[in-house]
Amino acid sequence: MKLSHFNFELPKELLAEYPAESRDESRLMVINRATGKIEHKLFKDLIDYFDEGDVMVINNTKVFPARLYGNKEKTGARIEVFLLRELNEEQRLWDVLVDPARKIRIGNKLYFGEDETLVAEVIDNTTSRGRTLRFLYDGSYTDFRRKLRELGQTPLPKYIRRTPEPEDESRYQTIYAKHEGAVAAPTAGLHFSKHLLKRLEIKGIDFAELTLHVGLGTFSPVEVEDLSKHKMDSEELVIDERATEIVNRAKSGKRRICAVGTTVMRGLESAVSSEQKLNTHEGWTNKFIFPPYDFSIANCMITNFHLPKSTLLMMVSAFMGHDLMKRAYKEAILEQYRFFSYGDAMLII
Repeated sequence: MKLSHFNFELPKELLAEYPAESRDESRLMVINRATGKIEHKLFKDLIDYFDEGDVMVINNTKVFPARLYGNKEKTGARIEVFLLRELNEEQRLWDVLVDPARKIRIGNKLYFGEDETLVAEVIDNTTSRGRTLRFLYDGSYTDFRRKLRELGQTPLPKYIRRTPEPEDESRYQTIYAKHEGAVAAPTAGLHFSKHLLKRLEIKGIDFAELTLHVGLGTFSPVEVEDLSKHKMDSEELVIDERATEIVNRAKSGKRRICAVGTTVMRGLESAVSSEQKLNTHEGWTNKFIFPPYDFSIANCMITNFHLPKSTLLMMVSAFMGHDLMKRAYKEAILEQYRFFSYGDAMLII
């Protein structure tokens, strides 16, 4: 399939600027792959589609406040620095994006905070906007990380034009987030409330956890018409033995295995054994899933409504079938569902 097969007109007013008032009261479109039936529910209604012994696989990555603003030495120009990943703990080296990039060259220094106690020196150019920074800070590594958190902002997606508000710190984070390392939230999981998780647990649904630290590469635009030529950025992935046991037991019992989000689906499909079971994994994945694709682990998926021509939409199309995806998205626009990170959800069974 080609990039142009994933284009559609999305009214700008359907891009969600704020989350729903209650996590589990977002709207939920339920799509049956076998029958093509589409239902309109609330997210908390998803409990009706699962039975004892079914499994939900969740991504327990935690978003860190990755967006900083500093001032360039001498000129004082305000520069946005988006932390992507830590390269070296001892030397405090980070992979970052800077904006505006044309002003930032090797050797430049950036000063952060009113007291300017945190300084960064540009030591390499990696891409047109990418730089490697060495942070200079008089203090322990723990103090340095605390300082980054103090100065950083919640990294809301760029389509949200407003300044992050205090509520975003908790709402742009799943309630089961544990391991810090993501620069974007695994947004399908944002709809789960503590109350809903408890109800699912009481019903006998099992939960398996993996960690996939979401990077900005997940949202990078596809710039080639031939999808086989698109390369995904690598993201760190950990799947432990407990998760594999829960998932493989459910697979053997022909239970429903639900991937909560595209990051979980990518993670699962990155660790499939030759016997079509889930393996443990500790490393990286750059897996790109687009049609046609045979899925090995999950037979059910929860996901948000994605943007035109995005890799996330391509994965959803591969899972539910392209024609059904087009029909569902047409209906979502007609029914005024809210799109993208703070938007509504879809359950594909």
